Amino acid sequence: MHQEEARVRLLDAAEELFYARGIQAVGMDEIRAASGVSLKRLYQSFPSKHELVESYLRHRDERWRAALAGYVKEHAATPEDAPAAVFDWLHTWFTAPGFRGCAFINAFGELGAVSEGVARAARDHKDAVHAYVSGLVRELPAGDPAALAQQLALLIDGAITTATVSGTPDAALRARDAAVTLVKAAMPAGTGMRARAPENTRT
Repeated sequence: MHQEEARVRLLDAAEELFYARGIQAVGMDEIRAASGVSLKRLYQSFPSKHELVESYLRHRDERWRAALAGYVKEHAATPEDAPAAVFDWLHTWFTAPGFRGCAFINAFGELGAVSEGVARAARDHKDAVHAYVSGLVRELPAGDPAALAQQLALLIDGAITTATVSGTPDAALRARDAAVTLVKAAMPAGTGMRARAPENTRT
Protein backbone atom coordinates (compact mmCIF):
# COMPACT_ATOMS: atom_id res chain seq x y z
CA MET A 1 0.00 0.00 0.00
CA HIS A 2 1.40 3.37 -1.02
CA GLN A 3 1.79 6.10 1.59
CA GLU A 4 -0.81 8.36 -0.02
CA GLU A 5 -3.36 5.55 -0.21
CA ALA A 6 -2.74 4.75 3.44
CA ARG A 7 -3.17 8.40 4.37
CA VAL A 8 -6.49 8.67 2.56
CA ARG A 9 -7.79 5.47 4.14
CA LEU A 10 -6.75 6.66 7.58
CA LEU A 11 -8.41 10.04 7.10
CA ASP A 12 -11.63 8.44 5.84
CA ALA A 13 -11.71 6.09 8.84
CA ALA A 14 -10.90 8.91 11.25
CA GLU A 15 -13.65 11.08 9.79
CA GLU A 16 -16.26 8.36 10.16
CA LEU A 17 -15.28 7.42 13.72
CA PHE A 18 -14.44 10.85 15.13
CA TYR A 19 -17.60 12.41 13.70
CA ALA A 20 -19.89 9.62 14.89
CA ARG A 21 -18.47 9.10 18.39
CA GLY A 22 -16.25 12.04 19.28
CA ILE A 23 -12.50 12.44 19.14
CA GLN A 24 -11.61 11.44 22.69
CA ALA A 25 -13.74 8.28 22.55
CA VAL A 26 -11.82 6.82 19.60
CA GLY A 27 -8.35 5.34 19.92
CA MET A 28 -5.66 4.93 17.30
CA ASP A 29 -6.08 1.15 17.33
CA GLU A 30 -9.71 1.53 16.27
CA ILE A 31 -8.72 3.79 13.40
CA ARG A 32 -6.04 1.34 12.34
CA ALA A 33 -8.55 -1.52 12.35
CA ALA A 34 -11.22 0.43 10.48
CA SER A 35 -8.76 1.63 7.84
CA GLY A 36 -6.98 -1.68 7.29
CA VAL A 37 -3.66 0.15 7.57
CA SER A 38 -0.88 -1.31 9.67
CA LEU A 39 0.04 0.37 12.93
CA LYS A 40 3.50 1.08 11.57
CA ARG A 41 2.08 2.78 8.49
CA LEU A 42 -0.39 4.71 10.63
CA TYR A 43 2.37 6.26 12.72
CA GLN A 44 4.45 6.91 9.61
CA SER A 45 1.54 8.92 8.25
CA PHE A 46 0.51 10.55 11.53
CA PRO A 47 3.10 10.35 14.31
CA SER A 48 0.54 11.41 16.91
CA LYS A 49 -3.21 11.41 17.40
CA HIS A 50 -3.08 15.20 17.59
CA GLU A 51 -1.72 15.36 14.02
CA LEU A 52 -4.38 12.92 12.82
CA VAL A 53 -7.15 14.96 14.45
CA GLU A 54 -6.02 18.21 12.85
CA SER A 55 -5.62 16.51 9.46
CA TYR A 56 -9.09 14.97 9.82
CA LEU A 57 -10.58 18.41 10.39
CA ARG A 58 -8.77 19.89 7.39
CA HIS A 59 -9.87 16.92 5.27
CA ARG A 60 -13.49 17.28 6.35
CA ASP A 61 -13.42 21.03 5.76
CA GLU A 62 -12.45 20.52 2.13
CA ARG A 63 -15.08 17.85 1.55
CA TRP A 64 -17.85 19.77 3.32
CA ARG A 65 -17.27 23.04 1.51
CA ALA A 66 -16.89 21.31 -1.86
CA ALA A 67 -20.22 19.52 -1.39
CA LEU A 68 -21.95 22.78 -0.44
CA ALA A 69 -20.47 24.76 -3.32
CA GLY A 70 -21.27 21.99 -5.80
CA TYR A 71 -24.91 21.87 -4.71
CA VAL A 72 -25.34 25.64 -4.88
CA LYS A 73 -23.71 25.81 -8.31
CA GLU A 74 -26.03 23.10 -9.61
CA HIS A 75 -29.27 24.30 -8.04
CA ALA A 76 -29.07 28.10 -7.99
CA ALA A 77 -30.29 29.34 -11.36
CA THR A 78 -29.42 32.97 -10.56
CA PRO A 79 -27.22 34.75 -8.00
CA GLU A 80 -30.40 35.68 -6.12
CA ASP A 81 -31.17 31.96 -5.65
CA ALA A 82 -27.76 31.11 -4.20
CA PRO A 83 -28.29 32.07 -0.53
CA ALA A 84 -31.51 30.03 -0.35
CA ALA A 85 -29.76 27.09 -2.02
CA VAL A 86 -27.23 27.06 0.83
CA PHE A 87 -30.04 26.27 3.26
CA ASP A 88 -31.59 23.74 0.89
CA TRP A 89 -28.28 21.89 1.01
CA LEU A 90 -28.18 22.13 4.78
CA HIS A 91 -31.60 20.49 4.89
CA THR A 92 -30.40 17.54 2.79
CA TRP A 93 -27.42 17.20 5.14
CA PHE A 94 -29.56 17.40 8.27
CA THR A 95 -31.82 14.60 7.00
CA ALA A 96 -28.94 12.32 5.99
CA PRO A 97 -28.20 9.24 8.13
CA GLY A 98 -25.49 9.84 10.68
CA PHE A 99 -25.90 13.62 10.97
CA ARG A 100 -24.16 14.67 14.19
CA GLY A 101 -23.93 18.43 13.80
CA CYS A 102 -20.90 20.54 12.98
CA ALA A 103 -17.69 18.54 13.25
CA PHE A 104 -15.75 21.72 13.95
CA ILE A 105 -17.96 22.94 16.79
CA ASN A 106 -17.93 19.41 18.19
CA ALA A 107 -14.13 19.22 18.01
CA PHE A 108 -13.73 22.70 19.49
CA GLY A 109 -16.00 21.74 22.36
CA GLU A 110 -13.91 18.66 23.06
CA LEU A 111 -10.41 19.97 22.56
CA GLY A 112 -10.41 23.65 21.64
CA ALA A 113 -9.35 24.75 25.10
CA VAL A 114 -6.28 22.50 25.14
CA SER A 115 -5.34 22.18 21.46
CA GLU A 116 -4.42 25.24 19.44
CA GLY A 117 -4.37 23.09 16.30
CA VAL A 118 -8.00 22.05 16.76
CA ALA A 119 -9.05 25.60 17.66
CA ARG A 120 -7.27 26.95 14.60
CA ALA A 121 -8.83 24.36 12.28
CA ALA A 122 -12.30 25.21 13.62
CA ARG A 123 -11.74 28.93 13.17
CA ASP A 124 -10.32 28.45 9.69
CA HIS A 125 -13.38 26.42 8.67
CA LYS A 126 -15.79 29.07 9.92
CA ASP A 127 -13.74 31.79 8.21
CA ALA A 128 -13.79 29.82 4.94
CA VAL A 129 -17.56 29.34 5.10
CA HIS A 130 -17.99 33.05 5.77
CA ALA A 131 -15.73 33.86 2.82
CA TYR A 132 -17.81 31.58 0.59
CA VAL A 133 -21.05 33.24 1.66
CA SER A 134 -19.44 36.65 1.16
CA GLY A 135 -18.63 35.62 -2.40
CA LEU A 136 -22.26 34.74 -3.03
CA VAL A 137 -23.42 38.05 -1.59
CA ARG A 138 -20.98 40.03 -3.72
CA GLU A 139 -22.89 38.80 -6.77
CA LEU A 140 -25.97 40.66 -5.50
CA PRO A 141 -26.68 44.41 -5.52
CA ALA A 142 -26.93 44.39 -1.73
CA GLY A 143 -26.65 47.69 0.06
CA ASP A 144 -24.35 46.35 2.80
CA PRO A 145 -22.87 43.06 1.57
CA ALA A 146 -20.55 42.63 4.57
CA ALA A 147 -23.43 42.84 7.03
CA LEU A 148 -25.60 40.51 4.93
CA ALA A 149 -22.85 37.91 4.71
CA GLN A 150 -22.37 38.00 8.48
CA GLN A 151 -26.10 37.57 9.04
CA LEU A 152 -26.28 34.60 6.67
CA ALA A 153 -23.25 32.97 8.29
CA LEU A 154 -24.92 33.30 11.69
CA LEU A 155 -28.09 31.72 10.29
CA ILE A 156 -26.05 28.79 8.98
CA ASP A 157 -24.46 28.13 12.37
CA GLY A 158 -27.78 28.63 14.12
CA ALA A 159 -29.55 26.15 11.84
CA ILE A 160 -26.82 23.54 12.33
CA THR A 161 -26.86 23.89 16.11
CA THR A 162 -30.66 23.83 16.32
CA ALA A 163 -30.94 20.77 14.07
CA THR A 164 -28.28 18.99 16.14
CA VAL A 165 -29.78 19.68 19.55
CA SER A 166 -33.46 19.41 18.64
CA GLY A 167 -33.21 16.70 16.02
CA THR A 168 -35.33 18.89 13.73
CA PRO A 169 -34.02 19.06 10.15
CA ASP A 170 -36.63 21.69 9.31
CA ALA A 171 -34.47 24.20 11.19
CA ALA A 172 -32.77 24.61 7.81
CA LEU A 173 -36.05 25.60 6.16
CA ARG A 174 -36.88 28.14 8.88
CA ALA A 175 -33.39 29.60 8.50
CA ARG A 176 -33.93 29.61 4.73
CA ASP A 177 -37.07 31.73 5.16
CA ALA A 178 -35.10 34.18 7.29
CA ALA A 179 -32.27 34.26 4.76
CA VAL A 180 -34.64 35.07 1.90
CA THR A 181 -36.15 37.88 3.97
CA LEU A 182 -32.71 39.29 4.77
CA VAL A 183 -31.60 39.16 1.15
CA LYS A 184 -34.78 40.90 -0.03
CA ALA A 185 -34.35 43.60 2.62
CA ALA A 186 -30.75 44.20 1.55
CA MET A 187 -31.63 44.68 -2.11
CA PRO A 188 -32.34 48.12 -3.62
CA ALA A 189 -36.00 49.08 -3.86
CA GLY A 190 -37.62 47.69 -6.97
CA THR A 191 -35.26 44.74 -7.30
CA GLY A 192 -37.29 41.61 -7.85
CA MET A 193 -36.44 38.16 -6.52
CA ARG A 194 -38.02 35.02 -7.82
CA ALA A 195 -39.64 32.79 -5.24
CA ARG A 196 -38.40 29.21 -5.36
CA ALA A 197 -39.56 26.21 -3.39
CA PRO A 198 -36.87 24.42 -1.38
CA GLU A 199 -35.54 21.20 -2.83
CA ASN A 200 -35.40 18.17 -0.61
CA THR A 201 -33.41 15.87 -2.87
CA ARG A 202 -30.57 14.24 -0.98
CA THR A 203 -27.02 14.51 -2.21
